[in-house]
Parts: sequence; C-alpha cells; structure tokens
Amino acid sequence: QVQLVESGGGLVQAGGSLRLSCAASGRTFSTLTMAWFRQAPGKEREFVAGISRSGGNTYYADSVKGRFTISRDNAKNLVYLQMNSLKPEDTAVYYCAAALVAVGVRTVGSFDYWGQGTQVTVSS
Repeated sequence: QVQLVESGGGLVQAGGSLRLSCAASGRTFSTLTMAWFRQAPGKEREFVAGISRSGGNTYYADSVKGRFTISRDNAKNLVYLQMNSLKPEDTAVYYCAAALVAVGVRTVGSFDYWGQGTQVTVSS
C-alpha cells in the first residue's frame, strides 16, 4: 500500500553534508507521519528525526539536534533529511519510515512501512 525509496546516501568526509530523500507512493502522502531511522554496524535501529503530516512539528534525537533537519514536500511526496557537520559516528544505513497512525514517533514499532535503506559513510 505504501512504498518508500531512499536515495542520496554516499561517502563523505567528517564535517561534510549530505541530503537524503525518501519518495513515497501508494497512498496520499500528507496522511503519513514520516521519520528517519538509522542502523549502524552492531547497533540497533535508532530514531533520528520525525515530522508530522503537515510538517508543522519536528522531532530529533539528541545526537543529531542542531546538525540534521527533516522536512517534507507533500506536493512531491518527498521527505528529506539534510545532514550537516557529519561525524564518523553518523555512519549507518538510513531508513525512511511511514506511520498511518502516529503513536510514539521515536520508536521503531510505531511505524508501518519502511524503505530498504541508503548507506551513509562518514570518513575520518
């Protein structure tokens, strides 16, 4: 019903920037609460950022607050994650997630649909 495809990952040096995109299809995008999670090697999947249906509310993990910005363009069915001042600890597979009913946007179990992920590697 909902398909999510991430893009924009890659290799970047510490201090650099990347912008991830997530394209959604199969449902009216504006009805979905969206979020980004990440999973580093040997770690559990963790919350990164979330955004409400209209984009009026955003949520961030403490580890990325002030460096990452989540946004959405409902007209284009896209959600973005602008990542600045990247650190090696940000290295992970980043996943786009969508929830039909938002209950606890910071938890993996709250989300109904997931993309396949895009690799972000920060060197140095």
